[in-house]
Amino acid sequence: MALIDFGGVKENVVMRKEFPMSKARKVLKNEVIAVIGYGVQGPAQALNLKDNGFNVIIGQSKAYKKDWNRAVRDGWVPGKTLFDIEEAATRGTIIKMLVTDAAQRAIWPQIEKCLQPGDALYFSHGFSIVYKEQTKVIPPTDVDVILVAPKGSGTSVRRNFLNGAGINSSFAVFQDASGRAEERCIAIGIGIGSGYLFPTTFADEVHSDLTGERGILMGALAGVMEAQYDVLRKNGHSPSEAFNETVEELTQSLIRLVDENGMDWMFANCSATAQRGALDWRPKFKKATLPVFKELYQRVKDGSETKRVLSMCGRKDYKERLDKELAELGNSEMWLAGKAARSLRPKSKAKAVTKATKGVGGRGKN
Repeated sequence: MALIDFGGVKENVVMRKEFPMSKARKVLKNEVIAVIGYGVQGPAQALNLKDNGFNVIIGQSKAYKKDWNRAVRDGWVPGKTLFDIEEAATRGTIIKMLVTDAAQRAIWPQIEKCLQPGDALYFSHGFSIVYKEQTKVIPPTDVDVILVAPKGSGTSVRRNFLNGAGINSSFAVFQDASGRAEERCIAIGIGIGSGYLFPTTFADEVHSDLTGERGILMGALAGVMEAQYDVLRKNGHSPSEAFNETVEELTQSLIRLVDENGMDWMFANCSATAQRGALDWRPKFKKATLPVFKELYQRVKDGSETKRVLSMCGRKDYKERLDKELAELGNSEMWLAGKAARSLRPKSKAKAVTKATKGVGGRGKN
């Protein structure tokens, strides 16, 4: 591992140059990687591994026709590389649990009976293992239990792989029955195209992840945007002006500067008026939201959010309820204005990324 300084705190990370693709292939040369679930993370991780030369099969319930048909369209062949869940889990030596958290609880009895001594049970989220009292997912002691959690959506994992960038991931070993759990874990992380891998624990991963997606990554971001948009609209600004000042400038300009060089650099490259205002108001927003984040983290840690997820996402009518909630969001004035704004953006002249792209996303010579 390489020792990297993260803002004065040194952490060990695994870089591709230390653990090249050739080494990952050697570690996993006799493994059959069974990806269970072809919904969000499943397609990206499975296709990346396949493109990198690993032996991958898919386990997907035919009851979910949309996901099954998508797998077929992506080139997985029924009876050869595409199977029902139990068949894939039986054939696999590394079983990747990539169905939703609520679904993991539902299918666990099917998976558990298929596990053989020495198999590896893989997760991309610590949810089922950390909250085992609620999920009832308790692995047998004779299998490895490992985690690789890409820091992005499945769409980003695949897109970044194809454009050669990769996406960073955390990794953890919960149970090492084979004596090879860590190298299997890291090899899989390299195989899915991680930019670099940083160590964590199952508990730390799920606590940070649930906080992040409810907070700044999704929930807080959407809520703060709506608040500013509403204030601008109620003060007479047009939808296009309110949306551009709230979302478009952030996503199309400022956040890219933050990504490239950091928040201080972005501040330094904005107008003096913007700098002064941002520096003055930053502590006020922090003070206002800090109690909310403290409450959120506590609810994540004590399992309250897990209970909510399992209760709501396990309902038979959940998909219908979800579609209704998402429609309300998408059909709000703010996001209808956003749809119009996106349609007016100049078309990029950059060449489209193809599957032939090679580079650090994992498709290079290593």
